[in-house]
Order: sequence, then C-alpha cells, then structure tokens
Amino acid sequence: MSEQKIRVGISIGDLNGIGGEVALKTLSDNRILDFCTPVIFASTKTISFLVNHFQFKINFNGINNPSQISDGKVNVFNVWKEAPKIEFGQENKDIGALAIKSLESATKALKNLNIDVLVTAPINKANIQSETFKFPGHTDYLAQELEGKSLMFMVTETLRVGLITDHVPVKDVAGHVTPELITEKVNAMHASLVKDFGIRKPKIAILGINPHTGDNGVIGSEDDEVLRPTIKSIKESGKLVFGPYAADSFFGSDNYKNFDAILATYHDQGLIPFKTLSFGQGVNYTAGLNRVRTSPDHGTAFEIAGKGTADESSFKEALFTAIKIFKNRRQHEGLTENPLKISPRKPDYKKRG
Repeated sequence: MSEQKIRVGISIGDLNGIGGEVALKTLSDNRILDFCTPVIFASTKTISFLVNHFQFKINFNGINNPSQISDGKVNVFNVWKEAPKIEFGQENKDIGALAIKSLESATKALKNLNIDVLVTAPINKANIQSETFKFPGHTDYLAQELEGKSLMFMVTETLRVGLITDHVPVKDVAGHVTPELITEKVNAMHASLVKDFGIRKPKIAILGINPHTGDNGVIGSEDDEVLRPTIKSIKESGKLVFGPYAADSFFGSDNYKNFDAILATYHDQGLIPFKTLSFGQGVNYTAGLNRVRTSPDHGTAFEIAGKGTADESSFKEALFTAIKIFKNRRQHEGLTENPLKISPRKPDYKKRG
C-alpha cells in the first residue's frame, strides 16, 4: 500500500482578490497531485464560478466531511453552501466574512490533523474585522489557535528574514522591543532553522532599531541599552547570534549572505529588502508553531483581480515550502525522538574449552 500523500489545506482568502486565481492556477497543473492532496476550504459553487471564469481545466471532488478527502483529486470542502456574489477588485465585508469562515474551517482541520499543512491565500485586513474576529492578519490569529510562540518568517531558498515585531505601528516599535521578546523570537528562529530547514548550527544576524544602530546614543539609546546586552546574553547560551547591524547598508553590502537568517526589529525594516530582492518568489511562513502554515508574499492585488494575469509563482512556492517543511520536521522528530539505541552485549555464560 502506498503512503498517504501530504494533505495541503488551502484557505481561499478574499474572493474579490487574486487568491482564488493563483491557487487554482497552481492546482491546474496535474503534476501537483503527485506531491500532495489539496483541500480547498470554500464551496463547490464558488470554485465552479472561478474555474469557469478563468477557464481552468480542473476536476474537483466536493466533500462535506474530512473522511471524504480523496488522494489524486483536488478536494473542495464545503464551508458554505451559497454562491457568493464575486465582484473582482471590490472591497466587501460579506466577502471578508467568507474569507474568515474559510480560514477558521481550515484551521480547525489543521488542529484536528485532517490536513497536514495550511496554505493561506491573501486576505484584506480591513474587511475581515468583526465582533468575533479582531486580528490584524493570519499570523496573529494562528498564534492564538495553535501551540507555540509564533514568528513571522519570510523565506526563499537563499534569503530568510524574520521579525521581532510584525503588525505594530512604527511609533510603538521601540517600546515593544524588549529583552524578553528578542530572546523569544531568536529562540523561535533558531529552532525553526534547525527543525524546519535542516541547518545544524545556524548563524543569525539582528538588525538595529535606530539609524546607524544609534551612533553611540546620538540617534537613540535602545540599541545600546536593549539590543546589545540581550544579544550578548543569547550568545553566552551557545547560539550564533550577531549584531545589531545598521539596517540601511546590511542588504546592499551583501552582508546578509553571511548568515542563515536575519531578524529585523520591525515590519518594513525586514520586508522592504526581502520583497525587493525576492518578490514573487518569497513565502510568508509562520514559524514557531506546532503546525505548518505558509502564504504567498503578496496581497489581494485588487487592481488586477479577475483579469487572469496574476502570477502564481509565490503561491506555488508557498505550497511546496509547506510540504518541504512538513517533511523536514517529520525527519527531525524521527532523529531526535527515536535515537538509535545500542543494546549492551549479553555476556556469554557458556563454558569454553
């Protein structure tokens, strides 16, 4: 009997954006089914509309229960029954509510091990807000629902950038960057590099908070008073952590190539260089949790939604990265939880001679 393929859950994201298009473009290549079993959390009517609109050739299997998931097919889990009114490029609260229904259903399946990994299509952060959902994005919601300490980790084959603070206003960043948070994020990044990416002794660089890392207190004291002592303490624990480095020259000088990952202090400090160097190929990975979740590195792109011109490369990378990380974790668990036991030699009590 062949081994069951990895089940990749897909939350459909904002239906008025490009999420459905890039997901279905990826899945329209039948070779994907050789690597995994996709499960889209939406409805058969919704997916039928998208398939017909974009003229994709996809045969899908509508299901109402995880027990009906079938290998060798694109499965569509019916989260709702109605056919929503999709108006590409429009911001709509009702469509935002469906994006959250899809995410919540997919997350439940992930927690219950009905799926192995989750790939999330982009959402609109404004139209998802409600009395029951008050999170700025996927990462914060999943951090609440899953076990562990989350780290927003943007990755490609050659560049990995994590964030100490993510969706925090710039005016509040310095107050959030505490020794405890820095240590938590370094630990999450270090563990992910070992377990998820197979790097035995990872080297991590940390970027400074202020321009020129404060210039000895001339442009702020946080780098000297918070970052440097914390980095020193972490290094004393045995981790290869270096910095703080001035962010303005760190990437342009190619210094980033000397490290396995970079930890930025705030959102744009890390994501602007990452997306400049890797846009369309990058993956947003929520590291540090007990389940694997990835996402493409772009948003809903309302301006091109429905036109059939969206590039699916980042979504495809997110799908394959989720599979690779899941396999790496499974291999790491096998090596660390079941070490080779050497049985002691039994004495020979037989008489010799």
